[in-house]
Amino acid sequence: MPTSSATGSLLPHASADLDREITALADLDLAGLRSRWRQRLRSAPPPQLSRALLLRLLAYRLQAKALGDLDRDTALLLDRLARERLRRRAAEARGKRSKAAPPIPPPPSPGLRPGTLLVREHAGQMHTVTVLADGFTWQDRTYTSLSEVARAITGTRWNGPRFFGLRDKPAVGGGGGR
Repeated sequence: MPTSSATGSLLPHASADLDREITALADLDLAGLRSRWRQRLRSAPPPQLSRALLLRLLAYRLQAKALGDLDRDTALLLDRLARERLRRRAAEARGKRSKAAPPIPPPPSPGLRPGTLLVREHAGQMHTVTVLADGFTWQDRTYTSLSEVARAITGTRWNGPRFFGLRDKPAVGGGGGR
């Protein structure tokens, strides 16, 4: 599939082609879906899947092939969640009460990549900040932290990541949000 070199995203015509291809899958019977799987993925489809499940899996695989699949950390997290669910089901089937599963922390955030644009409205004005390799730029000035940028925009002390929506919002009544 053709991609844009700067972002890795599909070009508009390639995205439309992918949409049409996935929409057309709904018209295929089970044999047609298996045939399309072999044509597009160059492998044998899973043999025991129902038509509905094969359709969903094929659509996912086509999208992942064109747009990119899950990152490694997310795939590992989903595998751990699935293993934990199977373990708990097996314990319940044996009649044992399963202990509460320990919370699985989310994968670490990949961080902000240089070139990312952060946009925030404040006091009726839109503010755009560009992430640099060693800081941030706003209105042709460079800052070392998002908190410095937030302070320059608002005139008050803010947690920069929270100001730009990169952190969870505080609980209601949590002290004003700064």
